Amino acid sequence: MDRPIRVLIVDDDALVRAALTMMLAGSDQVLLVGEAGDGNQVAAAVREHAPDVVLMDIRMPRMDGLTATELLCREPSPPQIIILTTFDADEYVLRAVRAGASGFLLKDTPPAELVRAIQLVAAGDAMLSPAVTRKVLAHVTDPAGSAGATRRSRAKGLLAGLTDREREVAVAVGQGKSNAEIGADLYMSVATVKAHVSRLLTKLELNNRVQVALLAHDSDLA
Repeated sequence: MDRPIRVLIVDDDALVRAALTMMLAGSDQVLLVGEAGDGNQVAAAVREHAPDVVLMDIRMPRMDGLTATELLCREPSPPQIIILTTFDADEYVLRAVRAGASGFLLKDTPPAELVRAIQLVAAGDAMLSPAVTRKVLAHVTDPAGSAGATRRSRAKGLLAGLTDREREVAVAVGQGKSNAEIGADLYMSVATVKAHVSRLLTKLELNNRVQVALLAHDSDLA
């Protein structure tokens, strides 16, 4: 981007907001445009400040970050969302990623990594690395009964509409492989892999590659 990335912080803890503000103040690539103390303030804050990226706490008293993420992602052209959490295997974090969040960060993430994550999601990339994607998938549990069957049926139906090559790429993404690893396995250039991933996001109407990975997991292909 040719301008600072506009960031909105959402956390019910004033000390956490102050700490994040201090961390971001040292970067000329990021501009803190506003704060919100609860999920029920997010929609108004986004309308007022037009952030590129929202740093979203997951546990808040009135409206949690999961609900706020779901509501934001239903809006046209929503900002990118990074979930802030204390527990990297939090069930709510996984649900937020499914809902459209671009990834998550632990609250003790060093400043340089925080800024890098903001840059990645502002550029339209999921900030979860392949290694972290694998960790996320390792904690995904399939819901029992009809809910699990419905999710699997939906996932299989979506993947059935892909070409064979697109399906191969989706499965590889679901295995947590990087673009370079996918290219080596499928004899494609990294640029070609990126193009396939972009088409997958468009055809499947997903926000990021982590959602592709979760879809492949739900279909039992990854």
